[in-house]
Amino acid sequence: MKKLLLIWLAAFAAVSCAQEKQPSKPLYMWFDCEGNYATLSHPDSIRYYVSKIHDMGFTDVVVDVKSIMGETLYKSDIAPYMGEWEGVTRPENYDLLGYFIEEGHKLGMRVHGSLNVFAGGHNYFDRGIIYGDHADWQSQVYTEGKIVPISEIKSNYNGMLNPANPEVQEYELAILKEFAGKYPDVDGIVFDRVRFDNITSDFSPLSKELFEAYAGTKVADYPGDILRWTQDADGKWSWSQGPLFRKWIEWRASVIKDFVTEAHRQLKEINPRLLIGDYTGAWYPTYYYVGVNWASEQFDPARYFDWATPEYKNTGYADLLDIYMTGLYYTLVTKAEVDKANGVVGQRTEAGMSDEQNYWYCIEGGAEWAKKITCGVVPVTGSIYVEQYEGDAAQFTRAVAQALRDTDGLMIFDIVHIINRGWWSELAAGIAEGSMGRQTKSTKRIAGKAVQHTENQ
Repeated sequence: MKKLLLIWLAAFAAVSCAQEKQPSKPLYMWFDCEGNYATLSHPDSIRYYVSKIHDMGFTDVVVDVKSIMGETLYKSDIAPYMGEWEGVTRPENYDLLGYFIEEGHKLGMRVHGSLNVFAGGHNYFDRGIIYGDHADWQSQVYTEGKIVPISEIKSNYNGMLNPANPEVQEYELAILKEFAGKYPDVDGIVFDRVRFDNITSDFSPLSKELFEAYAGTKVADYPGDILRWTQDADGKWSWSQGPLFRKWIEWRASVIKDFVTEAHRQLKEINPRLLIGDYTGAWYPTYYYVGVNWASEQFDPARYFDWATPEYKNTGYADLLDIYMTGLYYTLVTKAEVDKANGVVGQRTEAGMSDEQNYWYCIEGGAEWAKKITCGVVPVTGSIYVEQYEGDAAQFTRAVAQALRDTDGLMIFDIVHIINRGWWSELAAGIAEGSMGRQTKSTKRIAGKAVQHTENQ
């Protein structure tokens, strides 16, 4: 009897020990390049904030190394260097990411570089590569019945490039490869803005030619056969679908899929251990506006959405990713809050968003569908945009907890908003609350080996 008791106690201890050693969900803190430019111009500040978030339990750091202007924060042989922002300057030998890698690795943290891929200008400052040697690469936007360069639309700060342009693709692939070669010790790369600007782009003659080749048909009325703008009696403009709209949507998503496929192949050739990550918004029902299908190929959107062709599922690229960050950029946290909203949808400022009241547009519902759409092929990291919560610290804490509880990890965008608001305790409270959910192990094959992550039940 005593022997049996000892065996039982040993088994219990082993189970308890296994539970204690079970890996927690990864916590990512994002460092935006413009918002943190002055602060991160000093190695001591980098050391301080890396240490601070490590002590809070953060496991990963994401550092912007290529801005929306198309300028890099390391010395590139291809892209211009971002050596100044709002009067603060940095020398070309200032190794921002190098400092992060050094400090992060000392503490056992992973460090990722993020690159704004198809972004080429900041329209509020008339700055970026579309304002220099590559003006011909910028998106041509079809809006309110006319086609204009995106640099002329000052209401949109994103001066996006045309992702379909082969020259643009070649240029951006070269930068990605250069980055991977310059930083062999970096743990991962996170793609940002691997997309078109919106449903209104790109309507250049080049895109028409490329689409015709893809679809195997001539567009008699361009752009009317794809998108039509009309104006009502009150002068309000609205767009509607042309007869080739669904095929056009499919083509745009194929452009992005092909680029991600090629980027994945070339980056893994340089560094097989490099984790390939991607950020997109979570609002999948309207994310076709920006030409992106972040689903798994196993998911068939044509079963759910009338804008998707039967072939659209072939454009999904989640299967290529090691890390997927979904932007749960909503002020409504639960589906119950959506029911009570009575038409108040919360802040909707991101590309591709609509104003509809739907479970998609809350953290709980968005996370639920993100997991469904990706079909388990990649861990889903719920991402929170701090600025959306303005003075509502309590709602921010609830949002953090919900995102962490409902997904495989948490990303906070961005540390500057935590610093400016002093929301460290609110962030910690949300992480603590979100970590209390019951977890089970699952695996994701990353860089040739099985790596454990967790899923809420």
